[in-house]
Amino acid sequence: MANVAFIGLGNMGGPMAANLLKAGHRVTVFDLSADACKVLADAGASVAGSAREAAQGVDYVISMLPAGKHVAGLYLGAEGLLAQLNASTTVLDCSTIDAATAREVGEAAQAAGIGFMDSPVSGGVAAAAAGTLAFMCGGPEAVFPKAQAILADMGRNIFHAGPAGAGQVAKGCNNMLLAIHMIGTCEALEMGARNGLDPKVLSEIMLASSGRNWSLEVYNPYPGVMESAPASKDYKPGFMVDLMVKDLGLALDIAEQCEFENPMGQLARTLYSEHQQAGNGSLDFSSILQKLKG
Repeated sequence: MANVAFIGLGNMGGPMAANLLKAGHRVTVFDLSADACKVLADAGASVAGSAREAAQGVDYVISMLPAGKHVAGLYLGAEGLLAQLNASTTVLDCSTIDAATAREVGEAAQAAGIGFMDSPVSGGVAAAAAGTLAFMCGGPEAVFPKAQAILADMGRNIFHAGPAGAGQVAKGCNNMLLAIHMIGTCEALEMGARNGLDPKVLSEIMLASSGRNWSLEVYNPYPGVMESAPASKDYKPGFMVDLMVKDLGLALDIAEQCEFENPMGQLARTLYSEHQQAGNGSLDFSSILQKLKG
């Protein structure tokens, strides 16, 4: 079993760290929220007073932070963790951030002789709790087996996407597509409902036809169709609209960096931004149906 420092215990990080404890790892946690730390302490984790303290003498440092500036602040510079760690430590940043920052941290880690992978996740809070996340890893091929060994205790599907930053690019592509097919699914279901079709019956028809997709099959956005989906729980997240807007912004940054015009991604961001600005940022992203209903 490994010694792990886990930094960032939000809606995703908390359950992920808990799964490492369940797998038998020795986990030291740090978060600015004392309540979040207490939950993990009650589950068997040690609580550190700072990120630097948490990372002392560990095999892995895993971080789950809100944005690129937080990741850069944690790892870079004279006071950053990369200046403290030695070559025996593997760093896995599971945050969803801009690819440029992920590359910068990856290059700094490589210069310091430290194994690093940006390892953003897909699956949401439910998958984080169940330990069934997908990880999209970017970094040196030689580091991937060691990353895979620990990520397997938090996820089901672990991919090596390419060099540092590639994980963030893969995550941006995935979540842009997720937003697009969620909007399309909502449009189809609402159009059918307005023409007298039962959304549940229409869902069954499309699931057996060429319109089948993840939003329809696993996360149906129409209330009452799928009991386990956020739509049937007043759109309690799940994956918040605020986070989808953030991820679509990152996807547009990726497109701009390679001079690619992505009209569907741009439209998806516009629609989700309008939904957010109407006061729905804390709802699940499948609540975009409400906007389409008018």
